[in-house]
Amino acid sequence: MTGAFDLFVIGGGINGAGIARDAAGRGLKVLLAEKGDLAEGTSSRSGKLVHGGLRYLEYYEFRLVREALIEREVLLAAAPHIVRPMRFVLPHAPAQRPAILIRLGLFLYDHLGGRRRLPSSRRLDLARVPEGKPIRDEFRIGFEYADCWVDDARLVVLNALDAAAHGAEVLTRTKVVQARRGKVAWHVALRTEAGAEREVTARILVNAAGPWVEEVLNHVIGENTRRHVRLVKGSHIVVGKFWEGSHAYILQNDDRRVIFVVPYHDDLCLIGTTDIPFNGAPESVAIDEMERSYLLGVVNRYMRRGLTERDIVYEYSGVRPLYDDAEANPSAVTRDYVFDVEGGVGRPPLLSVFGGKITTYRKLAEHALEKLKPFCPALGGKWTASGKLPGGDIPGGEPEVFAAELAGLMPWMPPRLLRLYARQYGTRAISLLEGARTPADLGRHFGGLLYEREAEFLRDTEWAQTAEDVLTRRTAHHLEMSLDERTRFAAWFEGAK
Repeated sequence: MTGAFDLFVIGGGINGAGIARDAAGRGLKVLLAEKGDLAEGTSSRSGKLVHGGLRYLEYYEFRLVREALIEREVLLAAAPHIVRPMRFVLPHAPAQRPAILIRLGLFLYDHLGGRRRLPSSRRLDLARVPEGKPIRDEFRIGFEYADCWVDDARLVVLNALDAAAHGAEVLTRTKVVQARRGKVAWHVALRTEAGAEREVTARILVNAAGPWVEEVLNHVIGENTRRHVRLVKGSHIVVGKFWEGSHAYILQNDDRRVIFVVPYHDDLCLIGTTDIPFNGAPESVAIDEMERSYLLGVVNRYMRRGLTERDIVYEYSGVRPLYDDAEANPSAVTRDYVFDVEGGVGRPPLLSVFGGKITTYRKLAEHALEKLKPFCPALGGKWTASGKLPGGDIPGGEPEVFAAELAGLMPWMPPRLLRLYARQYGTRAISLLEGARTPADLGRHFGGLLYEREAEFLRDTEWAQTAEDVLTRRTAHHLEMSLDERTRFAAWFEGAK
């Protein structure tokens, strides 16, 4: 592509990828630049949920909750391979919230968003239902409601893929060194990790750098803003799954926070998250002993199975760039988003994104383009509410049915591997497996469910440039591979580039 663009997006997280996709689909010539890998920061370190935010009702965030509830079903229809319904069981602890308050909150949750596909909430007698089996005897009343699970990093990649399919240029491991205003366009200097330099122009600049949004404003663009982000650390641990069933649990703590315990990759579960003010460099974030103890303590309060640090098989932390609304309690800081838009005659526009959450990224992108419409008279109309993400055009929206159809065409494929491909790639699994006739056609087996063919597919079609890109963001193969297997794969991948 040439060096002149309509829209330049800084940041390859969910907000940046979502804005690039929406803009490209409206006819703009778009370039997105990410200094690392897609979703390398916050967007691959979430709780993996597309949810309305039940607890946000306590803070009267009704508009945000309604928007998020509506978006659950939009995303479920757009990407049924990476977004799936999940039931959440909430054991009632009277000391935290009265049952009537929870029931009222769930009533609002059922009706605020015009629910269509997900089931309504219900009260549970935990002494009688299977969902109560792992829970301690003192918690006999519970509630159940529905939300969705999402592969967060793949959601980012799919948005970037769709942006590219609509003509956008996507650059990873490319840092924006400087962005300066001209009279009619921004002049943006880029540098790759390998040191290659490039300069482009763009009529509009979007700063969607997440935790780095203020750093980009201050040091790359040279602008000031009256808005700020507040960094909050959220940490998660992964342990072996200790209950039967596909449902998850939501547990109230005595500090009025809630912890999610969610099925994760077959036989594991994800426990999180914490909410701790963070003042360091976002790239240095890491879980600490206090957070491990906190998460284990909440689970052990409710569950018969006593967990210790020895049960932790994996852990990660992320920094959430929340819009700073001056709230003292980190858990009460709004998850809503705010835009800072400025520009005019002789000043090409700049839009900076503050805050947001993964569930509402599509709506955020739509709102961002509406904010920029005065600067783009020929901008096309809204389209993403009904648009499918790559691989999401599964007949009936049922990945398991699609996997069974693939099995009929490829009976030689291991069933578990086919189910994984159907869940991870949707109909793109057909391209992944094109020409394969025997197990040997999958290439070298690196451990777990990772084969050479998939690694090459990710390198060639999804901007995967390192072993970590493949193992921890495009997939979660690292969870089933030994250290030795991961090391051998990294050596092979580096040599195969």
